[in-house]
Amino acid sequence: MMADSIFSTRSHGGQDSLGVPLHDFSTNSHACGPCPPALLAVQQADASVYPDAAYSDLRVQLAAFHGVALQRVLLAGSASEFIFRITALAAQRGAAAVWLPPHSYGDYAQAAQAWGLTVVAQPAQAQLRWACDPSSPLGAAHAGLAEQVNIAALCVLDRAYEPLRLSGALALSDETLQQCWQLWTPNKALGLTGVRAAYVIAPLDADEAVIQLERLAPSWPVGAHGVAMLQAWTTTAVQTWLADSLGSLRDWKTRQIALCESLGWTCLPSEANFFCARPALPPTMSLQQVLSELRAQGIKLRDTTSFDLPGHVRISVLAPAAQDALHNSWQHIIKKAA
Repeated sequence: MMADSIFSTRSHGGQDSLGVPLHDFSTNSHACGPCPPALLAVQQADASVYPDAAYSDLRVQLAAFHGVALQRVLLAGSASEFIFRITALAAQRGAAAVWLPPHSYGDYAQAAQAWGLTVVAQPAQAQLRWACDPSSPLGAAHAGLAEQVNIAALCVLDRAYEPLRLSGALALSDETLQQCWQLWTPNKALGLTGVRAAYVIAPLDADEAVIQLERLAPSWPVGAHGVAMLQAWTTTAVQTWLADSLGSLRDWKTRQIALCESLGWTCLPSEANFFCARPALPPTMSLQQVLSELRAQGIKLRDTTSFDLPGHVRISVLAPAAQDALHNSWQHIIKKAA
């Protein structure tokens, strides 16, 4: 019972008790993926031996890829793992409060709760501040981002969706960006969300904090498959594939928004490969009932109630065939409810 109550507080998209959805709109994974050269690298990874415990070559590659000093690169088991680790660091340093974007990934708040940090209404009140740009679930720019970066606080910029940005640009100068902890999780952009691996670019002059975070990390936080994926991430072949594929996502996104609007849904602005929408529900059905009906037909959408956005869903951009399946299933539900 206790385990059930713990896990029920965490809401995620993707595979569930019914298995892998036939058409999964609930995650933000790249719909053109998996990226062929990255997938090949993962498949060829040697899982029979430990990775280098210091991740020496990988850290050199990531530092060169971002044009930063080697000591600024940290490895993480996943974005979620690092979220809990840096929250632990903030607590060890005496932090009492954390600030979160109005609609944000639930693990930010989960980690704060685990370490006894209070969520406050204003960034100036917090010793740990979270930002995500493009944001989730909205896929929008983070409002007032530059004003929230402060060298006196731990400011983490979650850049999970930067590689999947389809419009706009990060509204930070390079100087301000260097004051943030930049959290990168390429598995979404590569269509390999089952490979859990992430990395962080530390702010300038954060050597002491980097050492503390390394001490808080378990040994080998990234396995052989994660190392292979991150190494592939830095290659020209993978970056070329990613750049070339964004055109398809833009076209599919335009089509998908038009399809949703044809169903009477209200789509919110987004700069990424996903967006939020308020479905036009049948009068006799709740959102949960509709989502359950869709799931039974192999289609999964992400309820955004856990993001403090009730009545909406987050929809990842998928290929036209999946979009048409959503359209047909929705029409079936509407007809059935009439």
